[in-house]
Amino acid sequence: MKESPTNDALLLYAPVPLYRDEKGELLVERQAVNGLRLWAENFSRVTVMMPLDPASSPRGWERLSDVASRLDRVQFEPLPMAYRPDQFFRHLPATRRRIQKLISEAQWLSFAIGGLFGDWGAVASFTAYRMKRPFAVWTDRVESEIVRQEAGTGPWKARLRRRLAHRPMAALERAVIRRATLGLFHGRETYEAYAPFSRGPAEVVHDIHLGPRDHIAPERLATKAGGASEGPLRLIYTGRADPMKGPFDWIEVLKHLSDMGVDFRARWLGDGSERAGMIAQIAKAGLQDRVEMPGFVDDRTAVLEELRNAHVFLFCHLTPESPRCLIEALASGCPLVGYESAYPDDLIAAHRGGILVPRGDKVSLAKELADLDADRRQLSNLMLAAAADGAPFTDEAVFRHRSNIIRRHLAEG
Repeated sequence: MKESPTNDALLLYAPVPLYRDEKGELLVERQAVNGLRLWAENFSRVTVMMPLDPASSPRGWERLSDVASRLDRVQFEPLPMAYRPDQFFRHLPATRRRIQKLISEAQWLSFAIGGLFGDWGAVASFTAYRMKRPFAVWTDRVESEIVRQEAGTGPWKARLRRRLAHRPMAALERAVIRRATLGLFHGRETYEAYAPFSRGPAEVVHDIHLGPRDHIAPERLATKAGGASEGPLRLIYTGRADPMKGPFDWIEVLKHLSDMGVDFRARWLGDGSERAGMIAQIAKAGLQDRVEMPGFVDDRTAVLEELRNAHVFLFCHLTPESPRCLIEALASGCPLVGYESAYPDDLIAAHRGGILVPRGDKVSLAKELADLDADRRQLSNLMLAAAADGAPFTDEAVFRHRSNIIRRHLAEG
């Protein structure tokens, strides 16, 4: 018997890829497991469409059988990974029919978008619109603008693809958002870029995977703030070593700081395309005794511990996105010091748990760090303010907030 769409079931599209192990079992990304668990706490049933990558899985993916007890009300619908035009158009008819059936079986619809070919979230959005079904779109970065900014980097074929793609991507994003009943935009940066194109309500939302116990404990925060005057200035960044993260700006800031005579230690936790180049640049700048590049750290508890031990979260983001690492830093009592944009400015609006400078101003950023090194009392106060700014962000709270918004606006839609 066909299920009624009035069953409090949620249909999602999430672009996080699924994999299969050597036995054919599905592998699910660890943070996606937590997110789907939280969605299922707010809806009677959750169906999630995700692309299936035929390659071997990277670290951080778990067997579905190992997490099934946490996802007993979640159904996975693998879709073909089809980011090339030929793949996309070959799979489009059958995949669209499959998506249409899933839409007809769910009451609530929310689709992540971003990309061009192979963006099944956009296909699902157009399909729901033709079916006259209310739906939400979600995105956490301005994908077309990121592609435009990266069009001048990398091999010539990659540069050409980006130059050809960013305008159609922007047109597709706007077309989907104009048809959506509800726009869910992760962070103020993304909201400001996309909200003007929404025909219905647009909301700032957040997507974080920190439980209450992951926030720095009050006694630990007091110890951290009280010990801010001790030792070299400890700086950290956690995230991919990709061009959009400004890795070489980050190194230049540290070189300026060294030239100012500031004693510091810096660590970048993360892997990526620029890691080898960063290591070479660090050696060229003579900073190898002060700057460490441990690579990807799989243990989330260890990453949070690094943030709790650091004095400052130093970032040089160059593109419009809403990275979760900034919220994780605040929740760890680690002040944000980096390039100004709408997203970090909104995060620290209440208590000013950080210092922001104009994007690209590496000299000013180094000077702010030097001033904090000279005034450890201010650094201590910033740690307390950072923890206060991070306090509202827990995974249960942000997923409940998003679920309530979906119910309210899609019911009205």
